[in-house]
Amino acid sequence: IVIEPGWRADITALNHVILTRVEEKHRAKAVGTSADPVMLEVFNNLYMSVAEQMGFTLEKTAHSVNIKERLDFSCAIFDQSGHLVANAPHIPVHLGSMGATVESVIEQHPDMQPGDVFVLNAPYNGGTHLPDITVVTPVFDDTGTHLFFTAARGHHADVGGIAPGSMPSNSRTVEEEGILIDGMKLVDAGVFQEDAMRALLTSGPYPARNPDQNIADLRAQIAACEKGAQELRKMVDQFGLEAVQAYMGHVQDNAEEAVRRVITGLAPGSFELVMDNGARINLSVEIDSAARTATIDFTGTSAQLPSNFNAPDAVARAAVLYVFRCLVDDAIPLNAGCLKPISLIIPEGSFLKPQHPAAVVAGNVETSQAITDALFGALGVMAAAQGTMNNLTFGNDAYQYYETIAGGSGAGATFDGASAVQTHMTNSRLTDPEVLEHRFPVLLRRFDIRNGSGGDGTHTGGNGVVREITFRDPMSVSILSGRRTTAPFGLSGGGDGKPGRNAVERADGSHVDLSSSDGMDMQAGDTIIIETPGGGGFGSGTGA
Repeated sequence: IVIEPGWRADITALNHVILTRVEEKHRAKAVGTSADPVMLEVFNNLYMSVAEQMGFTLEKTAHSVNIKERLDFSCAIFDQSGHLVANAPHIPVHLGSMGATVESVIEQHPDMQPGDVFVLNAPYNGGTHLPDITVVTPVFDDTGTHLFFTAARGHHADVGGIAPGSMPSNSRTVEEEGILIDGMKLVDAGVFQEDAMRALLTSGPYPARNPDQNIADLRAQIAACEKGAQELRKMVDQFGLEAVQAYMGHVQDNAEEAVRRVITGLAPGSFELVMDNGARINLSVEIDSAARTATIDFTGTSAQLPSNFNAPDAVARAAVLYVFRCLVDDAIPLNAGCLKPISLIIPEGSFLKPQHPAAVVAGNVETSQAITDALFGALGVMAAAQGTMNNLTFGNDAYQYYETIAGGSGAGATFDGASAVQTHMTNSRLTDPEVLEHRFPVLLRRFDIRNGSGGDGTHTGGNGVVREITFRDPMSVSILSGRRTTAPFGLSGGGDGKPGRNAVERADGSHVDLSSSDGMDMQAGDTIIIETPGGGGFGSGTGA
């Protein structure tokens, strides 16, 4: 037996040999702070792995169907300044906007201490819409200096508001959409502030309907953030703080360079997209090939809306970040570096940069999809996807449930669109029928592909779906959707996808058509019918 320097061997009464380190291990300078291609790939994957482990923790410990079954959550890690470093492959509209949330927490709490955890959903101060509640945990070293941040955003089943599920079709102010949480300290020096959180959730004219579930999901989000903090500390122990922080910068620089390479191959363009409510998204893309930069200008976009389709500018930023990350072929994390070569011009007072107290609940889910399609259209690389998340919410005082429904994706120059998939800014899954019918008094009567709904072309658009849910108890239903009167556009001669359709079939056999954004009281035996749009086709030829 070879005993290395710094170790001691002891023989036990059973003649076992126990090796014990007696001198502290001196870290070899194997990992420097300058970028190395091999270590860059290692750290890319390490950072993403941390976010994925956070997601596993949140999924296993959450209570609501929204988070536990539908996986409507996102986890990510951030550098000392609150810039997104890496994420798990969760919800793009969450991930691209969470940096603003972390930066808001930094600004509001400059005196944060070890053991503190913060919570926020304020759309006009780093949030997106009220059901998306974000928990942010600063990660400190032994001296009390914050080094990193971990964050977990989850779509809560209900945070109050005028409709069960907090996704009303007819809200006109943000106060009607639920309880606003603006950078509250959720854990103070290691003590969970349950009483204060519960008091906030049950306050105001439209309190949360199930605060026990909110508290349970918030505890799960805290656990997810703590898991991320533990894994980051392990990385520091293994590689050293200097290397871990340096490579947080290197992975962002690498993402920046990847996007700059993409920009050099793009042509300038412009696009106007009209939504079902008449709102217009105007954007132009200007390319500076010498500087390898792009400017996305939303001048000409409609003014702030009286409806709830207004989107805080963090949503537009998230959509642009997502599109340019999609254009990068390399396996890099979606992070803040992707946006460094891109300038955004968003007019003040437009519905992409609204003023408080404008309603915003549909901006995060519907307007984000429209921005994404418009930008892909301006770049000429992909026909429109279904362009909506088909947000279906139902509930009463005892039950609250929310889901987004799949549809068709758009075709490109070299590929057909996919059928029955979540597209672009959403990436959640649907609840299993057995779980849905066990947890809620409903029956899933039909769920299948809507054949023929994708646009024709050299490459065809994907098909949407048909989903029918019958209620066994009286419920209020809200549908927030798009592309019911406008069609998902084709590109380069490709055909448009078919618009979607919302309807109710009453227990007595009568039929009621619903608009894009609508609500209705359902009785036992009534059925909601959602037909989702197909994607647009690409090219004027006939697909194989």
